[in-house]
Amino acid sequence: MSRTPKIAVNTIGCKVNQYDSAAMLALFLAQGYEQVDFDMPADVYLVSTCTVTAIADKKSRQMLNRARKLNPNAVICAAGCLSQKDGEALKEKCDVDVIIGNADRAQIVERVKENLAERRLVTDVTEIRKDDVYEDLSLSSPTDKTRAFIKIQEGCDNFCAYCIIPYVRGKARSRDIQSILNEVSALVSQGVREIVLTGIHVSSYGSDLKDDARLIDLLEALDSIEGLERLRLGSLEPLLIDEAFCRRAAQIRALCPHFHLSLQSGSATVLARMNRKYSPEMYLNSVRLLKKYFDAPALTTDIIVGFPGETEAEFQETVDFVNTVGFSKLHVFPYSIRTGTKAATMPNQVDSETKKTRVHVLTRLDERMQESFAAQFVGQTVSVLFEEPDGQNPKNYIGYTKRYIRVSAPAEQNEIRDIKIARTKGATGYES
Repeated sequence: MSRTPKIAVNTIGCKVNQYDSAAMLALFLAQGYEQVDFDMPADVYLVSTCTVTAIADKKSRQMLNRARKLNPNAVICAAGCLSQKDGEALKEKCDVDVIIGNADRAQIVERVKENLAERRLVTDVTEIRKDDVYEDLSLSSPTDKTRAFIKIQEGCDNFCAYCIIPYVRGKARSRDIQSILNEVSALVSQGVREIVLTGIHVSSYGSDLKDDARLIDLLEALDSIEGLERLRLGSLEPLLIDEAFCRRAAQIRALCPHFHLSLQSGSATVLARMNRKYSPEMYLNSVRLLKKYFDAPALTTDIIVGFPGETEAEFQETVDFVNTVGFSKLHVFPYSIRTGTKAATMPNQVDSETKKTRVHVLTRLDERMQESFAAQFVGQTVSVLFEEPDGQNPKNYIGYTKRYIRVSAPAEQNEIRDIKIARTKGATGYES
């Protein structure tokens, strides 16, 4: 009897990359492969690479080289954004067998077979900006027992000055709405209770579809799926949030009042240099609308510090703006030069020490904001979806409220319970 081939997967980067990894893994499992942990011996190692920052580049190359050390005879596959951007360079820097970009991931198993048959490097990286067709990879079974990330869209047309992603992910293109409904229905029938919609530019969903369906139409269609308890949105552009969107969204039963609105900077002059499409005033109007239609919504965001030319006064504008909004969580990143983007050649690049200082300032502010947001729910009873054991307290499980507040309480995995928050420690709530 022949031995069952083994595959190990490692994913660098965003939730979209995680979805792509899971979809490619499903293709291998359908061919009889057995999944093993990445640290274990495997016949095929698949690394979904990332290139959003220089650190992501480095991590991606390290994982490819690590895979080769784990099994010198394995087929090492590099997929994803770094493969798309620097496929030729990967040939020089890493000992890989298959390099596949972001247009032909559905062919990954065939490329591995090709390598095994011919014992040569197989490269499949096509010009991504010419592709206007959504590659419909999908999941047939959940990768998590409670929550599933569903990719609804690929690519971006915004070309922010700092961002390499439009060059490696291609044009904005949407997934067929029926394909999404079928996948979500199948996952919910297998016990998934929360769906998170993700994509490279979620807000543009439907802009390329012939039936004029938009993101709000998709949300309303998903809300009709029996058994779907929660529906959560990935990162959104603030300009999506208008009166009409909020009015309809507030009627969606499963939609969680948790909105990640991409900010990047609270300074109008920095936003203009970034080629963002909104002003701080426009962003604040979106925030006001969400607070009008949703009770105490959780507002989270991304901020880049040290963008070329960012002065102390401009950074202070961001700090002041963050305080004005009152976010529930910040994701703070130092600006990273990406060759091929407009910002890479801008004058007045900010030094690394200044970036570190500004990251520290916003990180401390983030800690206080998380604590303040969680504290307002002390004494209230909230619905919590429990996901994993609490390593600090073996009697408890960790779960999340609809507003994504972390809660520890006695429970079972994948259980939804109403919990009265008795106290908080940092941003975590505890049952009495």
